[in-house]
Amino acid sequence: MDRNELMEILPHREEMLLLDEADREGVEAVGHYTVRGDEFFLRGHFPGNPIVPGVILCEILAQSACVLLRNIMGGDQLPVYTGLNNVKFRSPVRPGDRVETRCRITRTKHPFYFAAGTVTVEGRLCVSAEFSFAITGG
Repeated sequence: MDRNELMEILPHREEMLLLDEADREGVEAVGHYTVRGDEFFLRGHFPGNPIVPGVILCEILAQSACVLLRNIMGGDQLPVYTGLNNVKFRSPVRPGDRVETRCRITRTKHPFYFAAGTVTVEGRLCVSAEFSFAITGG
């Protein structure tokens, strides 16, 4: 899915749509985002030494997980974070890096969904996390 297709299932828009593409591969969602260097979150984090904030990397991971729920979400429903657990930041992500996310749903109790995933750059583990979200509205 490209950005236009992602906007059909995600409510996010510029500047918070943080995926260039994403697809389902079996039980996993795989997403990609190339850090351009001009993003709003890099302006002050950190001047002269820009590093993508961990919370942004977690957001990219959550957005990619929504690909797994494309047949569940619809209309005015929103995926909303409800928790982050066992988050580990292993390596920084910088401008020019192409982020890859891999995540899977580990448990479901509708409207709650529990997932686990990773963020890597060129095979280098940057983030691992367990997270949950709820599908609201609709």
